[in-house]
Amino acid sequence: MLTTRRNFVAGSASAAFLGLGGSSIFNNNAYAADMMPILDAAKKLAEGVDTLRILYPQGSIENIKPVASLFTEHTGVAIEYVETTVDEINIHMLNSAAQGNSNYDIALPATFGIPDLAEAGAVADVTSYSERYEPIANCGQSLYSLGDTYKGRKFGYQTDGDVYLMFYNNRLLENPELADQYADKYGQDMVVPNTWSDLDKMMEFFHKPDENQFGGCMFRTPIYVLWEWWIRMHALGGFPVSDGFAANTASDAGIMALENLFRATEYQHPSVKRNGLFDNWRVYGEGKCFANIGWGGTQKYLNSDKSSVKGQLSYAPTPQVSYFNWGWNYVVSSYSPHKELAYLFCLLASLPETSTNAVRGDGFFDPFRAEHYEDVEITKVYSKPFLDAHQKGMQAAIPDFYVEGQGRYLNTLRDNIASALDGIITPKEALQFTDLQWNDITDEIGVNRQIEQWNLLKSKYP
Repeated sequence: MLTTRRNFVAGSASAAFLGLGGSSIFNNNAYAADMMPILDAAKKLAEGVDTLRILYPQGSIENIKPVASLFTEHTGVAIEYVETTVDEINIHMLNSAAQGNSNYDIALPATFGIPDLAEAGAVADVTSYSERYEPIANCGQSLYSLGDTYKGRKFGYQTDGDVYLMFYNNRLLENPELADQYADKYGQDMVVPNTWSDLDKMMEFFHKPDENQFGGCMFRTPIYVLWEWWIRMHALGGFPVSDGFAANTASDAGIMALENLFRATEYQHPSVKRNGLFDNWRVYGEGKCFANIGWGGTQKYLNSDKSSVKGQLSYAPTPQVSYFNWGWNYVVSSYSPHKELAYLFCLLASLPETSTNAVRGDGFFDPFRAEHYEDVEITKVYSKPFLDAHQKGMQAAIPDFYVEGQGRYLNTLRDNIASALDGIITPKEALQFTDLQWNDITDEIGVNRQIEQWNLLKSKYP
């Protein structure tokens, strides 16, 4: 058989990939061939470069290593890892920018922080690189890429599909006797809820603490509870700010959403006000709660032998509104002396084959490209019912609040909701205080700058 250059290139890339202990995920080598122009370009730029350093959040190194190994094998550039905590990686990057340097070339911040990182000069604008190299790589796009850009400029590549999803306990949901009781009480079938009102009714119905059974395991700690309110508010037709960027959290929709959330708190497991992420998984995995909210990482635990509910759950996007609220993003440090080479690493990591192998890894990264949902190994980790719901949620997700000062806005909101949960102020007062504080932040930043970005974001709502 005649060996063409494309066949040879594709075979070489697949051989390199197989040499890492992985396996090619496609029946043909077209995707592997698409990697080679990027690897070849990186090899030319790698002359005289010994090392690139990656700043990464704790728990994700196994997702990065497959890409790093392929990159090193082809370019000779070693990858050094700089670990920091999940909650502090964005702060680490902002502090480095304030000092005018960084100890990394590539980083994986939480996607919601990119506006602040861009404004601080911590991350490089890679728009020109993307215009040059993306067509060569034929890389397509992830199902959610809204967080990659800020004010029309590209700053990174999404590498983690953190759309919020609902988990429902089938032991309760599919119980015929309970279904009859529910229909008698509410005059409707007991099925996966389509609205927050339906979900709240079901959590109340299933909540029987005297029988060690609880309506939900929904987060009520300050860092997480905000996100449920955010979805409920949008589901009622609200927006956090007006078209002129005046704070609007204390709208009728915002207040009603918070009051509904507070009422639903009565029907949760008693540990929800103190449980962090891992305790949430453990408690829900005991099988005593009807509903939970979480991400792909939640499912990795619940679909493991550590969980008592493995194979006994139903899944769905959050009622009425799907929401992407975290995710990790490959970016280039503004202070890297090897920006173009670092960019090519980020692009390589986002390609179909490399990203599929990364998502297979035992780490945080969840599916974010169509190809991931077709992969046998990924399906084993998550289950097909979960992946079906996850893909649906990713395709319909509203963007997070990608504006300058995002951390300041949302931390203020978190503090006020926490005060209301503690009974210090009412839900209405919490949001009224938030509006006053948000408007002060906006005045400091400049309202016209915020209007431009907000109008762009709002145009991306599905």
